[in-house]
Amino acid sequence: MMFAVRVTLGREESVMEKIAEATRRFEYKVYSTFMPKDVRGYIFIEAEGLDDVRSAIRGINNARGVVNRPVEMKEVEQSLEAKPVEIKLSKSDLVEIVSDPFRGEKAKVIRIDPVKREVTVEMVEAAVPIPMTLPIEAVRLIRSGP
Repeated sequence: MMFAVRVTLGREESVMEKIAEATRRFEYKVYSTFMPKDVRGYIFIEAEGLDDVRSAIRGINNARGVVNRPVEMKEVEQSLEAKPVEIKLSKSDLVEIVSDPFRGEKAKVIRIDPVKREVTVEMVEAAVPIPMTLPIEAVRLIRSGP
């Protein structure tokens, strides 16, 4: 059976790690845990029963509680399907980098690799333009090319 566990926002991964540790140590009948990207504040646990889930989360600070009824797989399936993001960039677009270490910098698109989902950019404000290849999710379109 599968159960939903309420978790402090942003602490889903650490709670999953602590559950895995507790399951190994005390041999609870927990089979898997997962965290869909589009469902925040919850993790899902596949276990023998509700008592095993409650035992596994006991004492974990960021685990807020268990939803008392089992969750059907069909309720979670839409969150598990990979939804490819449409690439809306083209060569010479102006983008902003949204991931570290260059967060907030503006860059010009030189090349797009849709298969690898990567974009090669040159910094606009750099003294020497050096091409950088980033994941396509690491940039945000500011203005379409000339």
